[in-house]
Amino acid sequence: MATPPRRPTNPMAAAEAAFKPIKKPAAPIREPSAAPNVRELVSIRIDRAVLDHFQEDGPGWQDRINDALRQMVDGKRQG
Repeated sequence: MATPPRRPTNPMAAAEAAFKPIKKPAAPIREPSAAPNVRELVSIRIDRAVLDHFQEDGPGWQDRINDALRQMVDGKRQG
């Protein structure tokens, strides 16, 4: 039997296969944390005036922002 040719029989198909776009892997599904009321580290953009308002009372401003957001969420659930 004859040996197959070293070059592909269709150079256009070989070129397309070589430069075929790679599919990105799907992002992993993020499951919620098992423990309730666990805080997560996030990054958000807040208007400077809003940030100044919460920081003017000193340390604990992140807790105050969290409390304000919690009140809003709880109010929405009840209403």
